[in-house]
Amino acid sequence: MDNPGWHALHRADQDFSNFRGPDGAFQPYQPVIGSMDDVPNPHPSGGFVGGFTPQYSPPTNPFQPKFPAPYIPHSTQYDGMPPYSFDNFKPPPLPPRSPNHLQPPSYYSPQSMDLEGVSPGTSSSNLHSISGMTAVERSRQLRVAKTAPHLQLMVGPLLRYDTIENGVWKGAALIVTSDAGSYYDPPPMLRFYYDHSLPAPKFRRSTHIHRAPSRTSIPKRTPSSSYHNLQHTMSASSTTPSSPIQETFGNFSEASPSTQAVAVTGHEIWVYCGNGGSYTFWRFMIQIPLGPYEMKIMYNVNNGPPTEFWVPAMDQNMRWAAYSCNGFSAGVNPDDFRGSGFHSGYDPVWTDLMEKHCEEPFHMLMGGGDQLYCDGVIREPELQEWLHTAKQDVKKSYKLTDEILFAMDRFYFNHYCQVFRSGVFAKANCRIPMLNMCDDHDLIDGFGSYPDDLQLSPIFRTIGARGYFFYLLFQCFINVELDGSDDSPGRHPFACTIIGGPGPWIPSPSHTVLSSLGPQHYILMLDCRAERRKDRICSEIQYQKTFERLRQLPRTVEHLVVQLGVPIAYPRMVFLENALDSKFNPLVHFGRKGSFGLSGFVNKFNAEAELLDDLNDHWTASGHKRERNLFVSKLQILAQDQRIRVTFVTGDVHCAAVGLFKTLVPAKKGRPVPPEQDHRYMLNVTTSAIVNTPPPNGVLVMVNTLAPKTHKSMHGQLTDEEMLPIFTQDTDGTPSKGKFIMGRRNWCSIRWDQKSGELSFDIRVEREKGVGETVGYLVKAPAPRWSG
Repeated sequence: MDNPGWHALHRADQDFSNFRGPDGAFQPYQPVIGSMDDVPNPHPSGGFVGGFTPQYSPPTNPFQPKFPAPYIPHSTQYDGMPPYSFDNFKPPPLPPRSPNHLQPPSYYSPQSMDLEGVSPGTSSSNLHSISGMTAVERSRQLRVAKTAPHLQLMVGPLLRYDTIENGVWKGAALIVTSDAGSYYDPPPMLRFYYDHSLPAPKFRRSTHIHRAPSRTSIPKRTPSSSYHNLQHTMSASSTTPSSPIQETFGNFSEASPSTQAVAVTGHEIWVYCGNGGSYTFWRFMIQIPLGPYEMKIMYNVNNGPPTEFWVPAMDQNMRWAAYSCNGFSAGVNPDDFRGSGFHSGYDPVWTDLMEKHCEEPFHMLMGGGDQLYCDGVIREPELQEWLHTAKQDVKKSYKLTDEILFAMDRFYFNHYCQVFRSGVFAKANCRIPMLNMCDDHDLIDGFGSYPDDLQLSPIFRTIGARGYFFYLLFQCFINVELDGSDDSPGRHPFACTIIGGPGPWIPSPSHTVLSSLGPQHYILMLDCRAERRKDRICSEIQYQKTFERLRQLPRTVEHLVVQLGVPIAYPRMVFLENALDSKFNPLVHFGRKGSFGLSGFVNKFNAEAELLDDLNDHWTASGHKRERNLFVSKLQILAQDQRIRVTFVTGDVHCAAVGLFKTLVPAKKGRPVPPEQDHRYMLNVTTSAIVNTPPPNGVLVMVNTLAPKTHKSMHGQLTDEEMLPIFTQDTDGTPSKGKFIMGRRNWCSIRWDQKSGELSFDIRVEREKGVGETVGYLVKAPAPRWSG
């Protein structure tokens, strides 16, 4: 149920024309992305992310197919890497209301910005603000920030967190460069700086709003021009009057002996050939000894503009944020989610997350699946003949050609570059080290949950394989051909990796993650996509290796967060699954025939009901229920034996919810086990989506109605399950229509409470669509206080 735009998608199919360009080649659906050096006339504001302006796209081609282009997040106002200081991080100013929208908006005027806001390309109306400067001052203010030796960046730098071992923080950075415009002699160099002698930082943490008691208790945010300063970091059209490295550490020529400057040489891990050139992926492995206090780490690439991230103290548990579903489904209009002052519907909730990061920095950003939506790969022209083949046997045996394979790689490469360098999301992925796990839309909608004959077909299987390859490359910085499949200690570049068995459709093995988030808690991110079949989620090999690693956790660990793409404790919809899967369903019958306008009721892959793959994805689906119960039982044994509290964090369903497993208490016989003494007490915190649209109201009503239903599937293991009614109030303080399921965009902030030993999950729910402000709903996983 996460494709509300499928009506529009199928209407667009009717307009499809199989056009080729003048040279006989297909014109791509996903625009081919250029680097910053290819962008003519950058926007005056200097919108810039990782090396180039994301709003640029190639000129319109008359041979472009006539179906709607995918929405690509972009900005002409404030896209870019984060500023040197987040002290005044606020939403963007209101857009100009003048009909002459081509004139610079009022918030670019000298009265509303300081001289640091002046950039090359500034309109003539603002030039008087610098007319009184000397030539040296003008040069300093307008100087273009560049790398040296020059790198023509396609995307990056991106940050990934690995783990902490023996007091050393481990992670990596990734950039992608265009070979034609870059200098690789010497190879790209990343430099980072830290100082153990600096005192403990003092953060200005505000009082976060939780479940407001009245409408008037929530202050509405006033847009401010200070947010406009976001665009001026690492911008080819930005100015850098003072270095943040100097602000943090002083002049390095006079730095104290305790200031550490470390240089890391980039290693080439893959080359993409396409877009009329070649593009190199460079990986920089980073290791930072932790100190007595959490530290700001400044870094740059090839002496370019610096930015920062934070690492915890040696004995500190991380603050981290979780999100999922970072994109819109086909047919959804992003402008419906764009509030005043925002250029794109992608940015409001990300803005809220980054504002919280500015108040008190997160050490890790967890992507819980669907970090981008790759469903548009089937819209590439080269795949249209396959997609529109009516006979299923012909479609499933359709030959994979070099032209089709090239189109797949072209789509994934350009789509990743566009999404990961655009909007506020780009500000996050260079400021907060990521830990990501894929779900279906990172590959293509529903991959793994279709029947075997479709999954084995040459075209569909290759889509999944290439999608998983690019997921590992862009999101995990892994190339299996280079890094191998040996996850024994010291053999894999990323110590957090658990290599599972080979997938039934994907040629590489699964990649599960087990990472330390501090002395008291770890995170397990189970790869539930690479090995997925319609009747299986993970292989026995993956479960075996995962639990072997879990049994080796340090004795200090009290909390284990288990990330799964799809909720594991959630209302059942088996009746809907059975109805859609029935061969007697008249809607499916007429949809396959194209009668009564119902062709959109079935998918384009194998003419099954459109929503069936979403239902088959669920742990509570009939084909997965036994595996689900066994998995939960194994975690219960682990929790009891090692005295570890297990909590699930999930996404996928485009709403917020909290499920719960706990010890079963027979009716009228005994008292409930206190949560802190119950090893079966496991929350399932669902946070979804940070960007995508919530389910329709009818679906929300149905799921809320099903939530209180009693399920006995684990009573044999003395386990009960329920949904917690934490949403008794809506975001404006009024009584909620659904207390179990919240149908608004959201993300989650997680921190460990040193006093109580609890792990707090603050679900940040969008107060009003598009406003860029959230209200918190807090739930806590109690510390484990039973006898181990």
